[in-house]
Amino acid sequence: MASCRRVPKSGLGRATVWTAAATAAASAAALGAGTAGAEPRDPAAGHPAARLLSDRIERLYTEAERATERYNAAEARTDTLRREVDRIQDRVARGQERVNRMRVALGAFAGGQYRSGGIDPGLALLLSEEPAAYLAKATTLERIGHRRSAQLRVVQGAQRTLRQQRAAAAVKLVRLEHSRKAVARHKREVQRKLAIARRLVNDLSPDEREAYARVSREGRAPYGVPGALAGSLPPASPRAAAAFGAARDALGTPYAWGQAGPTAFDCSGLTQWAYARAGVAIPRTSQAQSGAGQRVPLSQARPGDLVVYRADGSHVAMYAGGGQVIHAPHPGARVRYDPVGMMPISSITRV
Repeated sequence: MASCRRVPKSGLGRATVWTAAATAAASAAALGAGTAGAEPRDPAAGHPAARLLSDRIERLYTEAERATERYNAAEARTDTLRREVDRIQDRVARGQERVNRMRVALGAFAGGQYRSGGIDPGLALLLSEEPAAYLAKATTLERIGHRRSAQLRVVQGAQRTLRQQRAAAAVKLVRLEHSRKAVARHKREVQRKLAIARRLVNDLSPDEREAYARVSREGRAPYGVPGALAGSLPPASPRAAAAFGAARDALGTPYAWGQAGPTAFDCSGLTQWAYARAGVAIPRTSQAQSGAGQRVPLSQARPGDLVVYRADGSHVAMYAGGGQVIHAPHPGARVRYDPVGMMPISSITRV
């Protein structure tokens, strides 16, 4: 302003002042247009330290999210193995009871034979006063013997089955233990990444934190989203409409890694919960959810479709129409709308 006051009161001076003002206004307008347009926004551009820290925090959140999806996969695998082990052990227990009952029956028969003396059949025939009666009795005993032999074979077969089931349970238990260790390992990794990210956020100055908060609230610039997405299309099916309605009801719910609702969500937990509310079971992880239905191009996306991001499929959101998605972004954020092109899209799946 001081330099403006020293400008001579000539037409040239006034023109210079108006040119400078117009340039400043044009710059401000360009800045505003840049913020509203499709070019990458950088609210922290005036804070280089904040930009560097923001980039590092985003990388940590991305790494934590990938670890979270690995945790979710290991947790789901652990639950599946635990149910399989429970079913096998239940079959083993029931099979053992059956074998025990058959053993008792065979033991009672063997004991009766022992107490009766079990003499040689030829000698018994020689000593018999009524050979015809003895022969009839011997035929009956032979039939009993054949039946007991068959029962013995059944017992032996049941014991083999039990041994096989116990071996299968042992293998499942080993896998279960490995899966539990994987869960613990991924959990430690998530916690470590998030602890570093929290420390970095806490180290930001008030101005830097405000700039970072704007980046966090507004999301990132679109990655080549076609203009056709500006319109709104209805959901592709009643179940997609119900899932979209559930996701919309979850807006404002806090992010929490490893959670699938109803009071907190991670990215894949939100979409799984939303479809569960629609009566549809989909897998737990974003990678698995990408294969839970029919792939569609971005230009045909409809509300309720699952939008999976990054080459490794480590983030998932639900398309909301009008070029927007609903998703659980990262720790410290809440379920919200963001541009569908906030990061590179891997696939779009219609459940």
